[in-house]
Amino acid sequence: MAGHSQFKNIMHRKGRQDAARSKLFSKLSREITVAVKEGGPDPAANPRLRLAIQQARGENMPKDNIDRAINRAAGDDSAIYEEIRYEGYGPGGVAIIVEALTDNRNRTASAVRAVFSRHGGNLGETGSVAFNFERVGEIVYPPEAADAEAVLDAAVTAGADDVVSDDSGHVITCGFEDLGDVSAALQEVLGEPQSVKAVWRPRMTTPIGEDHAATVMKLIAALEDDDDVQHVYANFEVSDAVMEKLTAA
Repeated sequence: MAGHSQFKNIMHRKGRQDAARSKLFSKLSREITVAVKEGGPDPAANPRLRLAIQQARGENMPKDNIDRAINRAAGDDSAIYEEIRYEGYGPGGVAIIVEALTDNRNRTASAVRAVFSRHGGNLGETGSVAFNFERVGEIVYPPEAADAEAVLDAAVTAGADDVVSDDSGHVITCGFEDLGDVSAALQEVLGEPQSVKAVWRPRMTTPIGEDHAATVMKLIAALEDDDDVQHVYANFEVSDAVMEKLTAA
């Protein structure tokens, strides 16, 4: 498993995301806003909004917050956000993709560039690292949803491409264009998922040691702390022992 996935799973198990819940809800609201502006306020007729709502529910965002974000976006009092993707390299040659939703392109570009520079990385041109990744759909279920065999059977029937099950849950991947259909089929069998989203999955990973891993994790954390940044993907690979040691510090 790629290092960034290990990092996110360990951080989740430690409950550290709770400290950033308000920031998380703000980012989820921003995605809902963009989805409504793009395809309207009806989830049944707007696949992107439907996925955004599923993601928000998976993160335990209150229904009132979700409804408020939809209503605000459907009116005239919401900001207009632009989707931007940044690409660059971190320490040790780690490829990094940053997805942002911003109402000020200059502000976000400056902030992202500063984070890369401050942590020994380099922000590149669009397309400079994307070849290291593939765009796929990712559906996550908690471990109590079903046992690994039942999840695998449901995923195969739904048309998914891969399933990884461990103590933290079940991660099901499928083609990006199939995400809506696969998630709907899985929901009929397994119930509502913890999250449904499109992600950048590494085609190849970059092995790094403890020194570079510590700096890369700080870089990723700093990027994710930016209000305009929605998602960060990286292709580093480290040993479980090193990852446990760093996240325990």
